[in-house]
Amino acid sequence: MLYRARALLAALWGGLLLCVAGVAAPSAFAVLERAQAGKLVGRVFELDAQIGLAAGLLLLMMERRLQRDARVPGRVFTPELLLPLVALFCVVAGYYGLQPLLEAARAGQGAWSFGALHAVSSLLFGLKTLAVLLLAWRASRAPA
Repeated sequence: MLYRARALLAALWGGLLLCVAGVAAPSAFAVLERAQAGKLVGRVFELDAQIGLAAGLLLLMMERRLQRDARVPGRVFTPELLLPLVALFCVVAGYYGLQPLLEAARAGQGAWSFGALHAVSSLLFGLKTLAVLLLAWRASRAPA
């Protein structure tokens, strides 16, 4: 049962990330003024970060439980454990770490430009999406 829950949670999180990147953000900038679209997308990314923290922590706890129940010696850092850790790192660094820097750059402060910080943020979002989708794929192949 826990295998299925892990696969479902990873798939739902991956779907959310694809919808944010492929539908919500581009649509907002297509129909709204730039400032309004930025506010809307900022709110979407805030929700994405909150959901990502919860989903990542749940996936870590599920994997630790599955490892404990399997009692396989010597296998501490499996891909199923490392992938949610990578995704969580990307959530924390990409949203909670870069968001204050992006706000400062938007106000003309800080050493980095808004464009450079946005590129780093986009890279972290892409890495997070890749890690979550890879986890969903690997979890779907696990024993039921």
